[in-house]
Amino acid sequence: MEKSLFEQMGGTYTQQGDYVLPNLILPAENQPIGIWGQRHARHLKQYHKILYYNLLTSRKLDSYLADIDKQAEEMYFRLVKQMAEREGVTEQLKAENQMEWVRRMNNIRNIAAEIINHELILI
Repeated sequence: MEKSLFEQMGGTYTQQGDYVLPNLILPAENQPIGIWGQRHARHLKQYHKILYYNLLTSRKLDSYLADIDKQAEEMYFRLVKQMAEREGVTEQLKAENQMEWVRRMNNIRNIAAEIINHELILI
């Protein structure tokens, strides 16, 4: 009997009852995808289906989303730090007036998140 293409490429089969199943093993790619990557994945799946499924079927989706997540996280912390320095939100303000510090930091974080959403996530 002639070998199948799967067998010619080094694949093997296992008998399971009446069935012969191929021994398929996925590569161990365990890249964490954070909140930014998950948001981008949701956006791609809803508005850019072709790109999403192309990345998914070529097994590049996880690495792509992990990269987007890393870029967004770095950008977020950089923006928060720069805006806090520019607005004068310091540890001294935190010690003197905690509620004002929290209000201003929340505002800065929200602005940074909106910038990232528009520049990286919702493309």
